[in-house]
Amino acid sequence: MKLKAALSVFSMLVLAWLILPTLVLVPISFSETASFNFPAKGFSLQWYEKFFTDISWVRSLLLSLQVAVLVTIISTVAGTLAAFGIWKMKARGRALVEGYLLTPMMIPGIILAVGLYSVFLKLGLLGTVPGFVLAHTVLALPFVVVNVLTSLEGMDSRLELAAASLGASRPVTFVRIVLPLIVPGVSAGAVFAFVTSFDEVIVSLFIQSPGLQTLPVKVFRSVTQDTDPTVAAVSVIVTVFSIVAVSVAQLRFLNKKRQKS
Repeated sequence: MKLKAALSVFSMLVLAWLILPTLVLVPISFSETASFNFPAKGFSLQWYEKFFTDISWVRSLLLSLQVAVLVTIISTVAGTLAAFGIWKMKARGRALVEGYLLTPMMIPGIILAVGLYSVFLKLGLLGTVPGFVLAHTVLALPFVVVNVLTSLEGMDSRLELAAASLGASRPVTFVRIVLPLIVPGVSAGAVFAFVTSFDEVIVSLFIQSPGLQTLPVKVFRSVTQDTDPTVAAVSVIVTVFSIVAVSVAQLRFLNKKRQKS
C-alpha cells in the first residue's frame, strides 16, 4: 500500500514537472507588456490579435495546416495499407519490415533532418510544399502503422476468411469487412499524423526557406530573434489544439472499444 502511494505521488510530481512549464505560457500570452516576465503584468488580448492579423503569422499557420492535411491523407492511406501488408506477412519477414517502417521513430530527429536535407538539396525540394509534405510523411507514417497494427491484432481474422468463403474478393473484403473494424486505429493514426506534422520543428528548420516557414519554425525564429509575446499566444493555441485533437481520438477509440465489449 505504501509503495502504491509513493508511486502515485511520484507520478503526480513527474506530471507537474511536464505540465507546469507549459502553463506558465498562458498568463504570459495575456500580458500587457512585450516581455516574457513571469508573473505577467496586466491583462490584454493584443498578442492573440497580432497573431491573427499579422500576415507572416497567418501565412505560416496556413502553410502548417496545408502540409498537415496532406501528410495526414498520404500517411493514413499508405500506413493503413502497409500495416495490413505487415499483418499478412509471416513472422520472420514481418519483424524486419515492421522494424524498417518504424525506424523514423527511433532515429534522432537531427540525424534524420540532415539526411533529408542532403537528399532534398539534390532533388530541389528545399523550401517547397512537396518537400515539407514528403519529410513530414516520413515522420508521421510510423504512428499510423503502429495504431492500425494494434487494431488489426485485435480483430478476429475468421471474419475475413468467412467473407472470402462467401465469394468476396480481397479488395471487397478489405473495404467492407476489415476497414470498418479497424476504423478506431486508422482514426487515431490520422490524428497522430496530423499533430506530428503540425508540431514538427527540427526537420522543418532544415528544409524551410525565408519565404516558406511552417508555424513551429516561425515560433522558433521569433524566440531566438526577439521577445515578442505573440509566441506565447501561438504556443497556447497550438497546445490547446493538440490536446483537443488527441483527446477526441482517444475518446473515439474508447467508445468503439466499449461498444465491442
